[in-house]
Amino acid sequence: MEADELGAWLRLSLTPGVGNETARKLLAAFGSAQAIFEQSAATLRQLGSERLADALQTEPKALAAQLQTTLDWLQAADNRRIVTLGDAGYPAALLDIEDPPSMLYMLGTLDPWAQAATEDRALYLAIVGSRNPTPQGEANARQFARVFGGAGLCVVSGLALGVDGAAHDGALLGGGTTLAVVGTGLDRVYPKQHLDLAHRIAQQGLIISEFPLGTPPLTSNFPKRNRLISGLSQGTLVVEAALKSGSLITARLAAEQGKDVFAIPGSIHAPQSRGCHALIKQGAKLVESAQDVLEELKRPYAAAKPTASTGADAAPAEPPLLSAMGFDAVSLDALQARTGLETAPLQAQLLTLEMAGEVARLPGGLFQRMACG
Repeated sequence: MEADELGAWLRLSLTPGVGNETARKLLAAFGSAQAIFEQSAATLRQLGSERLADALQTEPKALAAQLQTTLDWLQAADNRRIVTLGDAGYPAALLDIEDPPSMLYMLGTLDPWAQAATEDRALYLAIVGSRNPTPQGEANARQFARVFGGAGLCVVSGLALGVDGAAHDGALLGGGTTLAVVGTGLDRVYPKQHLDLAHRIAQQGLIISEFPLGTPPLTSNFPKRNRLISGLSQGTLVVEAALKSGSLITARLAAEQGKDVFAIPGSIHAPQSRGCHALIKQGAKLVESAQDVLEELKRPYAAAKPTASTGADAAPAEPPLLSAMGFDAVSLDALQARTGLETAPLQAQLLTLEMAGEVARLPGGLFQRMACG
């Protein structure tokens, strides 16, 4: 993209009162971003208000600095690009959503839409959930995404803490690709804890944003970007979510866009499961394994073949303490009541199981059994 053309698109995005809908109307009327700013005030007033015409005739003060920043960013590495409405590289799936962004900033090696015309769109699956998941929820997100990555799906999520980060990580661990839709400019990483993860995604996948460079992590940006997560994906899997959460916004948008919605059930006592249970009541598909999703999306799944076993090589019986725990969070006092063990030996067994990854320690002095992946 030439500097003049990029400058026109940035000017359009920076002009007060011009959102995506107004930008589309202007582009439909005049054909290009540059042509918009070649029109007279009288012509612009015919299409909109006098205030809009005046705004379009006034160059934003920040334009020159923003243009230079953007050009410098683009030239700093080969894996950076910007696509606009009408570009061949613009994701066709976003043209079907209610409010497609006028500009998309992209960082990474993945070019998923180059093959969109020849491959099924079930290639993209969103995984979303709580920023504060249970240990089991985080493990589920990572394990499911690992299977999906190995099966050739591109996992889409939002780079947030918790389920999002685990999903991106799992997809990469499974040898697959992942796409992160973020709520900041691409010259920033939020949260900072995901700096290394963002670098891995940029090397093996793609990070996209509709927000200009320099945009900070404003609270209002994150619900807004959820429509892109669902819009880019054939289906959305909710791992854990409270009743009022961004994950349910993504699931609602997916349903409105005619996409599949999947939800993993959990304990009836866990706040993080109530959002998933509400989705299931509303018609989301209950998911117990990654295979459930792959079968629904008609994607091949290579399950491990069972091997014959004898009494000599059969799996050992599980420890009685695990049986006593069940799968809900449980306190030390409750475990003592169930097992009859004294405090010291009970804590020793719990520590052994925790080190083996079979038990997780939760806030409030609670413990939870971890299901096998």
